[in-house]
Amino acid sequence: MEYSGKKEIGKIILVVVAHPDDEVLGCGASIAKWTASGSIVHVLIMAEGATSRSQVRDRRVKSKELLLLGKSAHSAGSILGVASVKLLDFPDNRMDSLDRLDVIKAIEIEIERIKPHTVVTHHCGDVNIDHRIIHEAVIAACRPQPGHSVRLLLAFEVASSTEWQPAGSSVAFQPNWFENVAETFDCKIKALEFYKSEMREWPHPRSLENIENLARYRGSSIGCEFSESFMLLRKIQ
Repeated sequence: MEYSGKKEIGKIILVVVAHPDDEVLGCGASIAKWTASGSIVHVLIMAEGATSRSQVRDRRVKSKELLLLGKSAHSAGSILGVASVKLLDFPDNRMDSLDRLDVIKAIEIEIERIKPHTVVTHHCGDVNIDHRIIHEAVIAACRPQPGHSVRLLLAFEVASSTEWQPAGSSVAFQPNWFENVAETFDCKIKALEFYKSEMREWPHPRSLENIENLARYRGSSIGCEFSESFMLLRKIQ
């Protein structure tokens, strides 16, 4: 079991997520902790996050919603103290229709640009198809070739996706890296206020009540009030 500190987490961090709000749901309080401790955090959001709610992908129909999601992502990033938020335009919940190499290369471009020590992304067993594809693309983009900047890979859980995968259907999320976020959990809640359109009422797992319950449960696992948990995928020392 790992308890991270500034030295372990790295000076430059890239958080790669499928949709606007995943970065906050998955590790918003940890991002706030890392930036407060001096790390530089960049967020890369791969898919646009709205058009899957229509039968046919038409960005024009969802233009206002997409604009709002973009503004929400930047506002949430400001609350968390991130250095940049970059939104790409891959199709929402349709990333299995794409050539995987196109997704990998988009991540590689960002890694080459900022040269992160740490990359944080989705768990491979999430029920959401975009989450799984982003995970696989991140692993490919972070191949430990000579001279590659990435030394630490972490995967987070996302309420309403990670726990919805039935037992035996995929790899279970078994956290072994915990961030004590007692001092920054309020930043996560403030950031989620910009994603009201994505939140749901209790007892939905993507409700504010459950987000707090999950953080308290993970915190109780390590003897603190609030925690966000991760799976350590690779650590090169």
